[in-house]
Amino acid sequence: MRELSGPLSGLSVGIVSLGCNKNRVDSEIALGLLKDHGCRLTNDPSQADILMVNTCGFIGPAKEESIDTIFEMAAYKKTGRCRLLVVTGCLAQRYEEALMDDLTEIDVLLGVNRYDQLPEAISQALKTGNRVSFTQDPKAFYEHRRVLTTPSYSAYVRIGEGCSNRCTFCAIPLIRGNYRSRSEDAILEEVKYLAAQGVREQILVAQDTTRYGTDHGGHTTLPSLMKKCADVDGVDWLRVLYCYPDETSEELLDLMASHPNICPYLDLPIQHISDPILRAMHRRGTSEDIRRCVRLARERNITLRTSIIVGFPGETEEQFQELLDFLKEASFDRLGAFAYSPEEGTPAAEMPSQIDEDEKQSRLDRLMTLQQSISLGRNKARIGTTETVLVTGFDGQMYHGRSQREAPETDGEILFTSRGEKTLQAGEFVRVSITEASEYDLSGEAIP
Repeated sequence: MRELSGPLSGLSVGIVSLGCNKNRVDSEIALGLLKDHGCRLTNDPSQADILMVNTCGFIGPAKEESIDTIFEMAAYKKTGRCRLLVVTGCLAQRYEEALMDDLTEIDVLLGVNRYDQLPEAISQALKTGNRVSFTQDPKAFYEHRRVLTTPSYSAYVRIGEGCSNRCTFCAIPLIRGNYRSRSEDAILEEVKYLAAQGVREQILVAQDTTRYGTDHGGHTTLPSLMKKCADVDGVDWLRVLYCYPDETSEELLDLMASHPNICPYLDLPIQHISDPILRAMHRRGTSEDIRRCVRLARERNITLRTSIIVGFPGETEEQFQELLDFLKEASFDRLGAFAYSPEEGTPAAEMPSQIDEDEKQSRLDRLMTLQQSISLGRNKARIGTTETVLVTGFDGQMYHGRSQREAPETDGEILFTSRGEKTLQAGEFVRVSITEASEYDLSGEAIP
């Protein structure tokens, strides 16, 4: 799309994107739209005429971070050149009235998937001096070419929006609506465009990627979509995140294990292993589904990542111990864990037998201590191997990178030296011999 002239032309825009990588995609869409309306983009908030905060509203700490960031950016109205503060995203969608009543610093407030209205809302606020706010029903799936905020060699590709799982602890369906798949044609068009721009690693994301296609009836069509994406020229690595156990099929795992440019990496957010807790969480599938996925992934040498919630209402010490025993058995390569946080409007927040905060923290500490030893063992098993590494940077002494078995932002890195005369550039691939391991990172030496 060519740049437009109009009331936004020449204005500088800066954005702070909080929360998950789905939120990052929204931020990139917003930047692409504003750029096409003549705005200049800046990373310096003191030089921005318009500042945007794309908020997260998933759990309590994320909400607090969003509010703190809004106040931080609002200060640039006095210390910088900011004329308008725009707040978008999940917190804006969920708490529109409260934010507009309590935070007079906000000039424009938009909910999720309303970025088609962003230029008009900003223009209206600039012209009239009045505050503008609307969220509407988040059913749209707004498409627009993005401005990437990731490194040039890596990008996220959203394949679905919303969530229909209705987990009792989660507010996402209240914020983003039911799950709907993005069209395959739109996904493939974006994958081809990104590959043509030199993006070597593309990462498929949604709240639940294994739901892809199920809103049209039947089982997931994620494997078919991944195969088509992987076959696009220029896609060196294709990664998928957030797979649920009940729809993680052998077809999907076989594809990960056998297709050379599909990363053998399964992100399986199980949350717990006790069946009574899984039922109370209203999780799809059972402990047997989880064990099946883990077993099949291990048989195919697929790296496993998961996420866990400890201290869910009613979780007994015996159920927590069952979880610890399973983690020893499953030996996840990567694990993220959270103490349960009651969210307004969710069924779990009203459940009896809420766990004391100190006990939740104690359980979290015990679980993470166990996982550190597991992760160290899994990493040590890679010593002596040689892996293809995507170079991500150089700190003056060591190169930084990732293999197919490390996802960006969440996992550790591979740090390595290079004896070659050539200076390696971010976005290159290099073969690295792994020589050392810690709980999080690996170290090695590039092979000339």
